[in-house]
Amino acid sequence: MDNNKPTNQIQIELSEEMAQGTYANLAIISHSTSEFILDFIRVVPGAPKAQVKSRVILTPDNAKRLLFALQDNISKFEGQTENKTANFEDFVPPVGGVKGQA
Repeated sequence: MDNNKPTNQIQIELSEEMAQGTYANLAIISHSTSEFILDFIRVVPGAPKAQVKSRVILTPDNAKRLLFALQDNISKFEGQTENKTANFEDFVPPVGGVKGQA
């Protein structure tokens, strides 16, 4: 095996504006035969509308990579703190009530 083989590295830039992030308290996930669409929404109590703040479109393979990365990070988070995330074993996602526009 060649240990001198260069590794593929990507330099990622994060602008100051993007580093501030966008708060979302609802995510709606939909899919087609070729992509997964994640809409991140901010719901404000009492407001008649909720606004999509960000939309991320992923291939099925990348959606699965995201799932595994989230599971790994949640597991590490729970191992570092006494605060545990909610138990969603019996969680049933909401159906209806939220109308989206593409």
